[in-house]
Amino acid sequence: MAPPVVDDVHDWSPDELYGSGSVGSMRPPPSSFNFHLGSTSRRSSIESISNTPGGLYMRRFSGSDDYHQEPTAAAVQPPEVYPVDELGRPNAPFMSESGHGHGPSFSQSPSGGNAVYANSAAASLASKGSNHDLARSRNNSMTFRAPFLSPASRPSSSLWAPPTHTHYPQTGPNSPNASSTALAFAPLPRSKEPLPSTLLSEKIRNEEKPWLSKHAPRERLSYFLTVLCMDIDLLDESQLCTVFFDDFTSNSLDTSIWQRTVEMGGFGNGEFEIMTNSDDNLKIQNSQLYIIPTLTSNSINTSAIFNGYTYDLGSDCTTTNKTACSATSDSSTNTVIPPVQSARITTNGTQSLKYGRVQVRAKLPRGDWLWPSIWMLPVDNAYGPWPLSGEIDLMEARGNGINYPAQGVNYVRSSLNYAPMASLLSQSTLFGWWDTKRLDSSSWSTGFHTYTLEWTDKWMRMYVDSRLEAMLDLDIKKSQESFFNRARYPATAINSSTGDTVAVENIWSEAGGGWNAPFDQEFYLIIQVAVGGTSGWFPDGAGGKMWTDGDTDAMFDFAKAQDEWSATWPTSVDDRSLRVDWVKMWKMC
Repeated sequence: MAPPVVDDVHDWSPDELYGSGSVGSMRPPPSSFNFHLGSTSRRSSIESISNTPGGLYMRRFSGSDDYHQEPTAAAVQPPEVYPVDELGRPNAPFMSESGHGHGPSFSQSPSGGNAVYANSAAASLASKGSNHDLARSRNNSMTFRAPFLSPASRPSSSLWAPPTHTHYPQTGPNSPNASSTALAFAPLPRSKEPLPSTLLSEKIRNEEKPWLSKHAPRERLSYFLTVLCMDIDLLDESQLCTVFFDDFTSNSLDTSIWQRTVEMGGFGNGEFEIMTNSDDNLKIQNSQLYIIPTLTSNSINTSAIFNGYTYDLGSDCTTTNKTACSATSDSSTNTVIPPVQSARITTNGTQSLKYGRVQVRAKLPRGDWLWPSIWMLPVDNAYGPWPLSGEIDLMEARGNGINYPAQGVNYVRSSLNYAPMASLLSQSTLFGWWDTKRLDSSSWSTGFHTYTLEWTDKWMRMYVDSRLEAMLDLDIKKSQESFFNRARYPATAINSSTGDTVAVENIWSEAGGGWNAPFDQEFYLIIQVAVGGTSGWFPDGAGGKMWTDGDTDAMFDFAKAQDEWSATWPTSVDDRSLRVDWVKMWKMC
């Protein structure tokens, strides 16, 4: 039994679907035609209607069954005729007859009455060879190239494209399938006329520019205000005199510039190292100064660090405080020998400056709890002991890794430390830093960088490599910018020495200092690598810190964890050391 004919012109009426009305004279849109594409699975049926020159028919595929019902005489309609350049119904490649029974296929003669199609790439493809059936040369897994998609959805298609000009009214008979409610094709909007040219026919003379004859009011003032806002304080190079320049090209430390500090008193910070006079901790190699932290257990037994050993610096000790020249380990009191040895050099007694420039090019060390620093202290303590006379920290850093939560090896910091009394130090310390986001060849511990202090009585600046990377930049040009007023001290404070509440006074002004006091005196340079300490530089509870600053057993706890923190120190001396390429110092003259 032959399958029934579907979609016959007598089976449905546009009036039944859309309501009564006359069919427009314009060609209906593709949506007016019934086209159903079912499941595209290879094992499921696909139904589709094709408009062929012979009329309408249905092609059904299900499994291996394949039948074809020719249209009846009543269903045969003459093909629609469109004028030249009018777009007929498109024919996709899958609508040709494959004859294999493994997928839907339909055929249509290229001469089916479409001038656009006849001139298209699809027609030329169909005309090649002796067979006009495009699909017969294809395999069963034919690529679907839907001509019904918009051109933007088919950027690589060359088989079909909509016309680029206005549609014409349909001149053939009205389609019985036309929708009475479908909108007629409106003409495409015409492109706008180009705007008239604004080019001048000839060059305008200055006489024709009246705005040039008179300057705008305050034009010159606005110019100088702009320049003033862009102003940056710079040292007058002609007023700078060289104090010293050391590039460490000799085989030994230049003692006319540098003096070694040898002691183990903690230097006011409760540090855990011994500053030695040993070449193991300071040497010149490859025209660079190396300051190398080492383990004390390398020179004495580990057990001696905790009990029954006295470490004495002897005549090498450079301080008059004899308690800072020796230490005896005692397990009953948790007294230990400092577990690390390092080095410290200064220009105290040799070179100093008051106003000028200091530059140090250096590469920083890596390793937990290492504390490299380049800093300055006053020669004479004109306003009293530290911190009354101030401290300039040109560069400080921590050797801990980049995951250390309190600024690790990827940070460098500058600061000014001063206060009229020690209890107010935290309130008046000024600091800033610069950081890198990752460790690469340009980071502080993997490459050399230049740390600079520029200093006058009107301003101070500390930066790394460039003034654009300033860590601290201060003006001291008016009373409100003085170091005393900048700190905004309270009216009273507790004197940490006596425990009494006393009035906070401007000790620097009373001593005859200016707005920039206490940084108005001679300072000398210090370069060192410290380890640990109880000053708060390494905050409690951060990064696995194994000691507490306020605990009397802090160094003991640190020494017990030697296997833990020493494992983070690089075995390479190049990476564990503070390496200094050169040092330059100028003063105002």
